[in-house]
Amino acid sequence: MIQQLPAETAPEIIYPDSDGQPMADNTKQFRWIVVIKENLEILFANVDNVLIAGDMLWYPVQGNNTIRTAPDAMVVFGRPKGDRGSYKQWEEDNIPPQVVFEILSPGNRATKMLQKTLFYQRYGVEEYYVYDPDEIELTGFTRSGDWLEPIEAMNRWISPRLGIRFELKQDTLEIYRPDGQKFLTPVELDQLREQERQRAEQERQRAEQERQRAEDAIASLEQERQRADDAISSLEQERILRQQEQQRYQALIEQLRQQGIDPEQF
Repeated sequence: MIQQLPAETAPEIIYPDSDGQPMADNTKQFRWIVVIKENLEILFANVDNVLIAGDMLWYPVQGNNTIRTAPDAMVVFGRPKGDRGSYKQWEEDNIPPQVVFEILSPGNRATKMLQKTLFYQRYGVEEYYVYDPDEIELTGFTRSGDWLEPIEAMNRWISPRLGIRFELKQDTLEIYRPDGQKFLTPVELDQLREQERQRAEQERQRAEQERQRAEDAIASLEQERQRADDAISSLEQERILRQQEQQRYQALIEQLRQQGIDPEQF
């Protein structure tokens, strides 16, 4: 009797959620990653099918966990918001990130950045932006067919997908939303929130003062009305008294006449 050996099962492929690399090499790089990622979250907060992620591993090919990269920030249109350990493209309707951002640090090497550019070009990224905060240099690429073509003039460039505008200043990069609002740091956002709270409180106090003035004016008018009513009441009472006096006078005249006395003689 021949014993049949069990068929070998393929080992399960693990797709780690971390590559063991730090999110950023320094505070400046980290700050820019947070600013871009969080302001994009704010920009698309009311759009359900736009996923924003920062430093999350992207696996474009099922079955191969070595083909991966972690953009500093990425935007995926057509996928719902929500927590993920990594972005496994085959579990996301095979939709690749359309827009990615990289923030350079002294640890970034030209070879590594070239590898990332080729990766994004190969796996479907439509827009790719690289910012060097030390040199105040912004580089951008847009897809043309199978290639990511460099953008010739980045200053005042508007992202076709995001609608945001990049403006290079002498000492920094400024990014503006389609409504003209500038991307702000978390501290600036908190300061703006506090300013709005103070303005709202001032408006509330002004409204309260106006309400109090209106109530005082109404009370003053009510007092004037009451005084007018009192004056009218007093005049009415005086009229009644005069009428009563007149009636008594007429009654007296009538009595004199009934007694044969001519009042005209008095």
